[in-house]
Amino acid sequence: MGAGGEDLKSGAGRGRWRWRRVLWLPPLLVALSVLQVLALRVIDPPLSMVMVWRYGEALLAGETDYRLHHRWRDLDAMAPSLPISLVAAEDQRFPLHSGFDLQAIEKARDHNARGGRLRGASTISQQVAKNLFLWQGRSWVRKGLEAWYTLLIELLWPKHRILEVYANIAEFGDGVYGAEAAAKQFWGKDAARLTPAESARLAAVLPSPRRYDAALPGPYVQRRANWIQRQARQLGGAGYLRDE
Repeated sequence: MGAGGEDLKSGAGRGRWRWRRVLWLPPLLVALSVLQVLALRVIDPPLSMVMVWRYGEALLAGETDYRLHHRWRDLDAMAPSLPISLVAAEDQRFPLHSGFDLQAIEKARDHNARGGRLRGASTISQQVAKNLFLWQGRSWVRKGLEAWYTLLIELLWPKHRILEVYANIAEFGDGVYGAEAAAKQFWGKDAARLTPAESARLAAVLPSPRRYDAALPGPYVQRRANWIQRQARQLGGAGYLRDE
């Protein structure tokens, strides 16, 4: 066979190798994501993608004095009122669902169909998935990855760990991430010493932490914080989460 035939064989071989690499890519990405979630079951993440994204935004905007305030604190070392306040505010069926609250989704769909202010149905597990692992923005690719990471988190982490990570990466003010940093920044104390009212105010600003102020709450934040405290009591207080 001449040189032309050998070149054809060589080209076909390279083509097959490229296709093999493409076919191996999806299972490789799946394996990496599983390992990523497994590792963070026991390793406390120093940063989240939301923190990285926000810091990049600040740099691009020329905010040279922008600082991230973040300090990890184990959930058991926080005031008991803080986790139940987060659940009361954001995801009251958190101990009961497996990552997606179908009842809340149905209620949000009915509410939004009637018009008015849009209501979401994102669970705490979904918020951990998108804030810890994913970029900002809206797209079908991002929603698909959010669902995938939510499934992994629910499968590989206990509920206690999901809530612990959420309490440590949630944004409670511009550049203020996690309950410990928020307690220090707003009230000059550890998260272990937060009062039920302060815990509720932190939970109350979560929809728009750069708009609302937990330390100097306006009428909306104060009303919402009062509602959160009532909801937390109706759920059974901290025992609602311990029972789970």
